[in-house]
Amino acid sequence: MPTPPAPSVLYPDVATHGSLAAALRDTADGRLDAVPVSSPDGTPLMHATVGTTLPHRESLWVSALPYERKWSIRGTESFQHLALVDGDTDNLAEVVEAARAWHDGASLDEIRRAAPFVHLTGRFEVPDRDPARLTESEWQHLRREADELEDPWRGPQLLLAETAYAEPALRALYPFRSHWVLRFATDTRPSLIVVGPSLFAHNDGTFGVGRSFMDSDLGRFATAHEAVAEAVRHLPSGLGPVALGG
Repeated sequence: MPTPPAPSVLYPDVATHGSLAAALRDTADGRLDAVPVSSPDGTPLMHATVGTTLPHRESLWVSALPYERKWSIRGTESFQHLALVDGDTDNLAEVVEAARAWHDGASLDEIRRAAPFVHLTGRFEVPDRDPARLTESEWQHLRREADELEDPWRGPQLLLAETAYAEPALRALYPFRSHWVLRFATDTRPSLIVVGPSLFAHNDGTFGVGRSFMDSDLGRFATAHEAVAEAVRHLPSGLGPVALGG
C-alpha cells in the first residue's frame, strides 16, 4: 500500500487552523462555541471529538481519511460502544451539522435529516439498557447490514438473517456476527455468553450449521429454513430471557 500524503497536503486549510477541532469551530461560525470539541495531541489534523448532552451517547468521533480528502464520523452508544450513526463526506460544513445535532440530543432520524450523508446503522437508542430492547436493536442492525451488502453477498446473507429472525427461539437470543458467521448469546455485549450453534452461508449458495466458527459439522443445507431449523434443534433447553452483559 502506498504511503499516504502528509495531512497538511490533503488538508491545508485544517493545517492552517492547527487542528481538526479548530477547523470545525471555524466552519461552524459560532454554532459550536458552547460545544466541547477537541483534537488529540498526536494527530490533531486527523481527528476530533464532539461532546454530547446525552449520557447514553459517547462523543462523536470525526476522522480525516488518509488517502483522499474526506471526513468520516462515528457516533456510538456508551454501554456496548456500538455505532448508531456513521458516514463520510467531503464537506466539513455537513460534519458540523451532524456534530451539532448529535451534541444537542437530536434523534437519530433528525441527525440524518440535518446531515444527509449520515448513515443509520439500524441500531436504536436504549437509554435504560433494557436487554430485550438491546437485543431487538442488534437484530435490526444485522438485518439492515445484510440488506446493504452488494450482490452476490446480499441475497444469502439477508435471507439467513431474516430467516433466523423469523424463528422465535433465535429471535429471543442476542445476535452477533463475526466474519459473517451468525452466532447467538444469552446476554448482551460486552460479555457475550455464546450459546447454540453458528450459522453461515457458503459460497456455493448452501447454508452451514456448526458447533464452532465456520465449521459445518452439524450439517450443510440447501435452504436457510433448513439450516435455521437444525440450529434450533441444537439449542440447549431452559434458556431464559437475555441478560444484560457486563
